Amino acid sequence: MVYKYKGLDVKGEKCRGVIEASDLEDAKKRLRSKQIYYTSISERSETRLATFTLSRRKNFTPQELATLSRDLSIYIKAGISIVNALKLAKNQYKKNRKVSNFLNTVMTLLDEGKSFYQALETQSIIKLPEFYKQSIKVSEDSGILQEVLLELSLFLKEQARIDKQIKGAFAYPMFIIIVSLFMVGFMIAYVVPKITGIFDQLDQELPGITQFVILIGDILTAHYAAIGIAIIAVITLYTTLMKMHSKFRYAVHRAQLSLPFFGSIIQTSELGRFSYISSVLLRSGVPFVQTTNLAANILNNDVLKKQFVDASKKVVEGSKFSSAIHKGSFEIDSTFTQAIALGEETSEVPAILNNLSELYFEDNRDKIDMVLSLLEPILMLFVGGMIGFIVTAMLLPIFSMNIG
Repeated sequence: MVYKYKGLDVKGEKCRGVIEASDLEDAKKRLRSKQIYYTSISERSETRLATFTLSRRKNFTPQELATLSRDLSIYIKAGISIVNALKLAKNQYKKNRKVSNFLNTVMTLLDEGKSFYQALETQSIIKLPEFYKQSIKVSEDSGILQEVLLELSLFLKEQARIDKQIKGAFAYPMFIIIVSLFMVGFMIAYVVPKITGIFDQLDQELPGITQFVILIGDILTAHYAAIGIAIIAVITLYTTLMKMHSKFRYAVHRAQLSLPFFGSIIQTSELGRFSYISSVLLRSGVPFVQTTNLAANILNNDVLKKQFVDASKKVVEGSKFSSAIHKGSFEIDSTFTQAIALGEETSEVPAILNNLSELYFEDNRDKIDMVLSLLEPILMLFVGGMIGFIVTAMLLPIFSMNIG
């Protein structure tokens, strides 16, 4: 159970936060052991609104987890114990209540005699990725916690950088698309009807293109509310099916991989992520089958995820991983399977996977840069073409009148 509290710390400064405990008395005992003199303590509310809000806060962003992992790695490398490293890290996150509460809980569990992995597994403040916790578990047993934390930090930082780059790169095109749709909608729904009123008074037969634009304008004007509701309903239905219906999600992901060019970008991105985290886990000492399962679970595409999980099961039965992937239902990039096969022959799978991740990340950067360089002029042509089409439809009857 999670309890929220307010009180004074050992320095007499006001403090507030949350603490995990089995019951209220246990929570009070833990606060006293941390030399916190509480003025109020109660179980954290779990109303529907609170549950929704808290569920959104119960995850680290990749950047937050990367920064925290890097800081802990630096402290441990300097010879500081994990408990003191967490205390030093906590001082940097005084203003970030989410991280501060998480570190408080982990330190409390460490003080009770749990290992770092057990503390991460037991706490319920933050939902951590399974591959992250498994890497910590193996690295603690092997005495290479500092190195693995640094590797995890680099991986998470790279993922955050790629996500930020993609979102930033597509921000301008999306802005252009939204503005253009509003402009076209405004012209068809408000400008066109005013002009067509003149044509109605003249009782002149209109060209087909003009009649088409007028028809679209009439539909938008008369049914704009129904159209808006229909769009929202379709988006909601799609989102719900993607979350709740595994077969629908699998079919969509399969269709995404089959798209010309963009399917290649999706596959390359997923294979790069799988390769990098697999190389980190293998270097940390995680067994190969467990590595492939953990790495597969970080993938967003269900088709590739299923193929890797099925391949890991066949490895247990005695098959080679490269062969199992090649015989899967989806044809994965031949470069990947050939490289894995080479790594299995030479016992250099971690190094091969690391090289593959660099190759795929670089290849994706080039593809995305090319798409973005072409997207802007294409969008400008699209917007200009739409507006030009409407203007032409309105001018044609005028030209006809002048000729007549």
